[in-house]
Amino acid sequence: FLAVRIQALFLDWLFIFPFGMGMFGAVLATCLSPVFSLILIRYLYKTEYFVTMKTTSWMKLCKGAVLALAVSYGLIYCHTNKSKFMLEQKGDSLTLIHITNPTNYILLPIEEEAEESWVRLDIGDVADTDMDIRLAQTKVDYWVPFVLPADAKTVTVRVQKSLGDALCWKEMKLSDTFDPSHTDKFRPVYHHAPLYGWMNNANGLVYEDEEYHLYYQYNPYGSKWGNMHWGHSISKDLMHWEHLAPAIVRDTLGHIFSGSSIVDQENVAGYGTGTILAFYTSASDKNGQIQCLAYSNDNGRTFTKYDKNPILRSSDRRKDFRDPKVFWYAPGNKWIMIVAADKEMCFYDSEDLKDWNYMSSFGEGYGVQPCQFECPDMVELPVDGDTEHKKWALIVNVNPGCYFGGSATQYFIGDFDGTRFICDSKPDVTKWLDWGKDHYATVSFSNMGRRVIVVPWMSNWQYCNNVPTKPFRGVNALPRELGLYTQSGDIYLSAAPVAEVKNLRKETKEIPAFTVANDYHIESLLPDNEGAYELSLDIMAEKAEIIGFSLFNDKGEKVDIYFNLPERKLVMDRTKSGIVDFGKNSVTHEIEVHDRRKTTSINYIDDFALATWAPVRKENKYRLDIFVDKCSVEIFLNEGKIAMSNLVFPTEPYNRMCFYSKGGTFKVDTFKVHRLSL
Repeated sequence: FLAVRIQALFLDWLFIFPFGMGMFGAVLATCLSPVFSLILIRYLYKTEYFVTMKTTSWMKLCKGAVLALAVSYGLIYCHTNKSKFMLEQKGDSLTLIHITNPTNYILLPIEEEAEESWVRLDIGDVADTDMDIRLAQTKVDYWVPFVLPADAKTVTVRVQKSLGDALCWKEMKLSDTFDPSHTDKFRPVYHHAPLYGWMNNANGLVYEDEEYHLYYQYNPYGSKWGNMHWGHSISKDLMHWEHLAPAIVRDTLGHIFSGSSIVDQENVAGYGTGTILAFYTSASDKNGQIQCLAYSNDNGRTFTKYDKNPILRSSDRRKDFRDPKVFWYAPGNKWIMIVAADKEMCFYDSEDLKDWNYMSSFGEGYGVQPCQFECPDMVELPVDGDTEHKKWALIVNVNPGCYFGGSATQYFIGDFDGTRFICDSKPDVTKWLDWGKDHYATVSFSNMGRRVIVVPWMSNWQYCNNVPTKPFRGVNALPRELGLYTQSGDIYLSAAPVAEVKNLRKETKEIPAFTVANDYHIESLLPDNEGAYELSLDIMAEKAEIIGFSLFNDKGEKVDIYFNLPERKLVMDRTKSGIVDFGKNSVTHEIEVHDRRKTTSINYIDDFALATWAPVRKENKYRLDIFVDKCSVEIFLNEGKIAMSNLVFPTEPYNRMCFYSKGGTFKVDTFKVHRLSL
């Protein structure tokens, strides 16, 4: 302390008193203090004169004083700018975290099975919002970053919950960085997934300025559902995704549920030409489910919420009223909004994108029953490529309703006159966009021109919170391009993987044609197989009744895929695919009171360990494209006329195959294995 005072007096004498520099001089002295120390040290220790001179006791004392001066000031300088936090207990259930010189983040330790605490950045604003976070009590599963404000000198974080001497208080960390990289064995190689945290529905998909914007339901504070934000990733090619900060965050109106985005090319809403507008549901116990608007003037990176939100409420106060889909209807020169309202879809129109008028409803009693409608989308497409013959496809995601239990995606084909949707099929007809168990919340990119590209969420609400991945949960299926085709006098949607996926092919192994009489083994699909590849097969049915093959590993874990032609089914069986036990903890929806899934599926063990199937016709030739990643298998039959998406969790990659037949032979005419990588 004495050394610092001596140095301060010296600098005062040098800068302040002779020139009357006042506060400026004091600041200059403070800044130059370490510089003077370094100059003195260099003079005393680095010059040849000092090294060779004959020192006296007085010089040694001076040498020690200068050292003390430099070290003391350095320590005090560092201590003054050091980031630190202090805990203050306020009663039994409130703890204040006082942070001085805050870093970019405070890293919060998470225990997934702990009860939620309410954590709030307290800046004294009415917009301060509690986040529900499972702070560690007895163990730490992982850490998540809680962003602190830049340029603040002090910050207070409130934690409301009786946590006592929980482990979280010892494991919290201040940090300027957060490394989200991890080595989870099930993290996909080429499918989109969040860097960390929870993800479910894709929403707000939009294409603008040669960028695909994929927003999604996101919890940045843990890998279970909660704290709904709009997460955000962008891509130039639908395959390589750059992860950005959440675009719309939970606020005092509620969670930010699903919705859609458009590009306001004509400045209809008044926020500027080319502004991206986001329509979403705010959901809370206090306000219910209300439709809101936000706008972005920086190409979708950040959004400003409309100050007069909400823009739409349910006129009959329905509990389930969410997921607005907005699109332009050119024949009527107006905007259309579809909102999922319990067991039907409600249609609204608007001229200014802020005031919406009810027009009609569709869906009560249509499709699979019982069900809950969610996440609508509607697109117009040519039938069989004929631009003179178009139909509308209304996509309705349902939870529950899937034939095999839980959530799924159905659709209806019909006409739309700008007011009403008229379905071509009878109410009891159900058409599925995907026949697997892990395909939900399928929605399309807006502003795409003629291409209709959708992105599904690849999971199921029965077990999505329990799949064996962390610190991330949630994967998107491959982006798919939709089309309409006719078959047996009816019109159906096809969903084929986008052409861009072919750019991921890094190596191709071609296997010569072969005939399967009983079985045929392939001992290695690829050398150094990391579990990410595509199988392209042309199969000639010949006289076989069962056309099958298994993908398996050295541990005997396998996925069994086969055609049962007498029953006209294409089947994918994952009962022995790897880790499946978590399926015993599945949770069924409160209105899914029947056991239909147990008899409709094949080899039912639990809600994960089962086989799904799709109806097929007897044909001479079947073309299969099968995409395998570290936690999924997706089948596309005959250019996407049948799609089937299922999660799998093998403890090592499937790298072997065994083909088998029953009732006769079949021929694998062409067979290619493509290694896939970003």
